[in-house]
Amino acid sequence: MTAFDVVRLALFPALMAFAASSDLLTMTISNRLSLALSAGFLVLALAAGMPLATIGMHFAAAASVLVVGFFFFSQGWIGGGDAKLFAATALWFGFDHLFDYAVYASIFGGVLTLGLLQFRKLPLPSALTRHPWIMRLHEEKGGIPYGIALAAAALVIYPKTGWMPGATP
Repeated sequence: MTAFDVVRLALFPALMAFAASSDLLTMTISNRLSLALSAGFLVLALAAGMPLATIGMHFAAAASVLVVGFFFFSQGWIGGGDAKLFAATALWFGFDHLFDYAVYASIFGGVLTLGLLQFRKLPLPSALTRHPWIMRLHEEKGGIPYGIALAAAALVIYPKTGWMPGATP
């Protein structure tokens, strides 16, 4: 296994796991994370010899998602970090896997939202009140850490992409 193989197998999943855990614990997704995903894509795409036209189409997919994401953000439906994470993930998937990714993210996001709404109706055991991140999740009017759904959907789709050995793009 080459260094390239290790990076393409580990970088994206590791950054997605970090995005989910960061959003769960802090309700924020760092701009650096979205930039790292974007830079990682560009470096690996060039190292893999991806044609510039294909790279351009991946950037077009990311730009399209960013426009939609910021519309959702302007309506208060998602956070800005979620919009940027969605776009950075779309960069990796391009248009080929974008629809499937959006469907999975929507399903996982719906399940996450319904689960959190139910969690917020339950009394919180006193042992959990010492954890600020749990208290934040339990707030009745609190937000939804949608980065978890975006990351989960990305991890479902990633093995089906050309980034994985044996995958058929």
